[in-house]
Amino acid sequence: MRLRQLLLVVLLVSGFWYFTTHPPRELAHLLPVSGSSSALELTEAHAAPAYDAEELNNINVYRRVLPSVVNITSTAMKFDFFYGDVPQQGQGSGFILDKAGHVLTNFHVIADANRIEVMLSDKRHFKARIVGYDRVHDLALLQIDAPNLQPVTLADSTGLVVGQKVYAIGNPFGLSGTMTQGIISSIRSIRGPQGAPIEDAIQTDAAINPGNSGGPLLNSRGDVIGINSLIATGGAEQSSGIGFAIPINTAKAVLGDLMRYGRVRRPSLGIVSLGISPDLAQQMGLPVDGGVLVQRVVPGGAADRAGIRGGNEQAYLGNMPIILGGDLIVAIDGHPIADTADIAAVLERHQPGDSVTVTFFRGRRKHTVQVQLSEGQQINT
Repeated sequence: MRLRQLLLVVLLVSGFWYFTTHPPRELAHLLPVSGSSSALELTEAHAAPAYDAEELNNINVYRRVLPSVVNITSTAMKFDFFYGDVPQQGQGSGFILDKAGHVLTNFHVIADANRIEVMLSDKRHFKARIVGYDRVHDLALLQIDAPNLQPVTLADSTGLVVGQKVYAIGNPFGLSGTMTQGIISSIRSIRGPQGAPIEDAIQTDAAINPGNSGGPLLNSRGDVIGINSLIATGGAEQSSGIGFAIPINTAKAVLGDLMRYGRVRRPSLGIVSLGISPDLAQQMGLPVDGGVLVQRVVPGGAADRAGIRGGNEQAYLGNMPIILGGDLIVAIDGHPIADTADIAAVLERHQPGDSVTVTFFRGRRKHTVQVQLSEGQQINT
């Protein structure tokens, strides 16, 4: 009995093997096959691809500028209620100015940092020291001690036009050596991180993301025209196609002070002021529809020496205390003054010690005086 069952099993297995390895001709097309009678033919290029003129320029700019762009890692200590002082790191970009190792970046990249490390494109790491910084324009000058550095070439940022091609090279999200391309979308005045106006800021649609801050914005020749600084996110922490760069001429204007003093010597009128809107001017019964009201003059300051007067009557604008009765500045060097930003824009073109012509109203009488600018301290203008 057992022998009969064993023979039946062997017969069934043999039959299964035979029919699976020798299928009838009419069923053969239904079964998978391990090979094919025709070989797979691929079409391959017989030579390296030829780059068009635009691609060649992109490649050349990248190869020339990349060794000058650096990755900056800043470490700051933050207090945690449970753990005490905890190190926190931030990343940004920068670029090499000279063979002495000076590196330009944004102030907000290294603000409050206890330690700053710079990584070059060849992955060499160096500790950096702060030479000086300019909070107002969000600029910082660092220095590293490193051999064989390749500086960038600085362009002249005057005369830039909308539609001009630009490149941004930096380290977005820590992805070092990333290049993006776009155009100049606009040239406009913006407010920097500290709220101060930045004149002729370069708006671009080249992708700028967190980590690009401090990196170079380049023209089509690979020369630096700006320092990538801000993005309009619309609530998202990434590029929305609207980025801003500080014009390189703004940085050039302060590099000498940063090297010499570690800070920027800014001219000042030596006043504490308040911008007057047309509605407020009407309520106050002023002879003109706006200007900058001098609330207080700094003793011994530029305005004080020129005879400009502050106010003497305490009042409130909403919940904010103000002082009325002072002179109302309406123009400097012929430029109309409507608010404190207008004063800052005019003074940006001057140095401490320069003289400017200030036009103001005292009561209903118009006056003009020459004011020799002093060095700005921790005051409004």
